[in-house]
This record gives sequence, structure tokens and C-alpha cells, in this order.
Amino acid sequence: MNRSFVFTFLFVTAALLAPADVAAQRVAKYGADFLAGGVGARALAMGGAYISVADDVYAGFWNPAGLSTLSEMEASYMHAERFSGIVSFDYAGFAMPFSEKSVLGVSLIRSGVNDIKNTLDAWDAERNQPKPDPSSLITTFSAADYALLISYGKKVSDSWSVGATSKIIYRSIGDFASAWGYSMDVGARFQSGNWKLGATLQDATTMLQSWSVNTDALVNIRDVFGDDLPEGGTELVLPVLRLGGAHYANLSFGGLLVALDADFAFDNYAVNAISVGSTSIHPRLGAELNYHQIVFLRGGFNRIQTVKGEGLDLTPSVGAGFVLGSAAVDYGFGDFAGLVSDLGYSHRVSVKYGFGNRE
Repeated sequence: MNRSFVFTFLFVTAALLAPADVAAQRVAKYGADFLAGGVGARALAMGGAYISVADDVYAGFWNPAGLSTLSEMEASYMHAERFSGIVSFDYAGFAMPFSEKSVLGVSLIRSGVNDIKNTLDAWDAERNQPKPDPSSLITTFSAADYALLISYGKKVSDSWSVGATSKIIYRSIGDFASAWGYSMDVGARFQSGNWKLGATLQDATTMLQSWSVNTDALVNIRDVFGDDLPEGGTELVLPVLRLGGAHYANLSFGGLLVALDADFAFDNYAVNAISVGSTSIHPRLGAELNYHQIVFLRGGFNRIQTVKGEGLDLTPSVGAGFVLGSAAVDYGFGDFAGLVSDLGYSHRVSVKYGFGNRE
């Protein structure tokens, strides 16, 4: 396979999908929020400070440039429960080197709320009361988001690597509404000795999401509530610049990795700890202590923000992991909604397996 062709194809594909007139579209602050949580229990236990650290199959999500460090095929899977189990999140990834300097990766993600009760058919609008035997008329549906990521990483020198990820998003709310979205991430990574630097421009082409609504499935909403039915439309998710740095210190029994990331969003959303004009900065901090690269302890802060009337709000995360042969198992625990919330905690479990060096 021609390496230059693959890299060029990814860029051109996303460029063709990019909207021509951003000003004419509606900007959605949470258009792809289901991806904001991240993937991999190791990364999440470190507070999501992983832009410069990513050097495995998970790099397809965090920073595709990090894929270039792989010398063998890797596969991974993660399951997470959020908001006390209300939201389920599943991720599967696979990465395969196809030259000494180039790696291709594919990732699949699903995030959803299942078994939501649909009581529309159980209500008699004319009588303004439930129909006879309403329980037999209640059905269930799911609200789910899906993402397909196709990633490519290439080493351009001993210290530098670059990469890109094409993303296809599908979102559905039962039979009521659905949307398709398209965009691309681009990334770069630098490593010198025990220092690592990384940068990812997430949704570099601006994500375009096109919603369609099944008005026939929603007709009872008008009958019951008298509301206007929602209409389909196009939304844009603006780019986010993610920068990161990390340092690894050798210790007598293993080592200590410390990482710091900062996300720069340009959506005029001033909830983060640092805001300048229309730009908000979301810092992340993480650390990992290992014993001879076999047992790992991790911790971090995945959200540092100011709350009006409350002051500084830190959202911590912790975790652990171990390596056994070609397999790695990781666990992460986090307060997904903040210390003062009643929405519950988040558990993440992920496994990764390496298939041996290429011949």
C-alpha cells in the first residue's frame, strides 16, 4: 500500500466534507460531547492528560501521530458506566503497522442510554387520560451515538511523527430523529529522551452534522403537549486545539510519568478555569507510577473549572493496571459529574493485547 496515498486520501476526504460557509450554519456546543470523555482506562485514570503520552492503539482517538510508535498489531476494548450506570460506553480499537514508519488504526465507539420508556401511544389525547391497559402500549427505545474512526500515523524523523483521523458520526434517538456527522483530527508528536510533546487539532475541518426528524413518530407530542414539532437541520462542531507535554523520571523500582494537557476551545463557553474572550482553556493533569513496568498506579484531574459562588471545582480520577505478557488490563474510577453532584461516579475497564512483532 502506498503510504503517501493513504495519508493524502485521509486529508482530501475530510476537506471535501468540510462545510464551505461556517457562518451560515448553527454552531452546536455539545454536538459530539459523547466523545469528550475519552477512551482507555489508563488515559482516563490520568485525567485525560494523554495527548503527548498516547503511543498505543488508543492514539487513534487521542493523537493519531502516536500510532507511529507501534511495532506490532494491537487490539483494545473498553467498557464504561457513567452517571451510576445510566449511560453505557463501549470502545473497540485495532491498529496495524504496514511499514517501518506507518501505522493504520480503526476505532468503533458507542455511547447510549437504553430501555427508555415511550409512553406516547399510551395516552388518550381526546380524553386527556391514559388509554385502557396503558402498560401494554408502552414501548422502549435507545438514544445512542456511534463513531467510526480511521486513523493513520507516520514517523517523519527519529523525534517527530504526524497523523490524521477521519471520523464518521451517527446519532439516533429511537425512531424519532437521527444525524450523520463528518470531520477530521490532525496531530503531531515530538519525543526527545524522557520528554514528550503533542498537539491535536480536533475536528480540524469543523464537524458537520445533518439531522433528520421523523415527524410521523412525533405526531402524538403535538396532540398531548401542543408543542411545535422539531425540525431537522445542520449543526457545526467547532475545532478544539489540544496541547500536551509529559516527562518520565526513572526510579530505582520503576518510573514516574507526569503529564499536563490543555484544551483550547473557541465556542465562547466560559465555564473552564481560564477564559480569554471567546476562547476557553480546559487544563488536565495526570501522573502514573509503575513498578518495573508491570504494575501501575495512576491519578489525575480531568476537569479544573470555576463555579460561580463555589470557587474552584476539581474533578479527580484514579486507577490501576497491570501487564501480563502481551496483555494489559486497566481500571479507572472517576467522579464524572463533579464532587458536588448527585449524578454518580464512572467506572472504566479496558484491555489491550499485542499480537507480536511484525516480520
